[in-house]
Amino acid sequence: MAIRQIVLEGDDVLTKVCRPVEKFDQKLCTLLDDMRETLYDADGVGLAAPQIGILRRAILIDVGEGPIELINPVFLEQTGEQNLQEGCLSCPGEWGVTSRPAYVKIRAQDRHGDFFEMEATELLAVACCHEIDHLNGVLFKERLVDGLEQ
Repeated sequence: MAIRQIVLEGDDVLTKVCRPVEKFDQKLCTLLDDMRETLYDADGVGLAAPQIGILRRAILIDVGEGPIELINPVFLEQTGEQNLQEGCLSCPGEWGVTSRPAYVKIRAQDRHGDFFEMEATELLAVACCHEIDHLNGVLFKERLVDGLEQ
């Protein structure tokens, strides 16, 4: 495992739509392991592959209950609304209140290519939305409902 450099706002990679993961091999496992080590080193909640320069649909989230790997995630359902303060490892020192769904249901694949569904509320729902946005070239700043804080 290795700690990868986190791409910062202003880098074009953060504005691009990621390609689906098609090969579920050791290279993907290494990427996910590196993402986990990088996330924990940065003391973050979530990390998307483009944040380390890889344009693939892979994210890792840990809201304090252990790591969740989501490969090729898609929303099946989004309901409700919640406003929470967000930050981003690619925008260090910047925070703002965003509006996100209160509940999400997601279908994704694990590191072996097996499909699964998961439901999320509260911080986990926000983290899922935030990281999936990264896969679509969207930064949290585009979802602000209040001004940016530094």
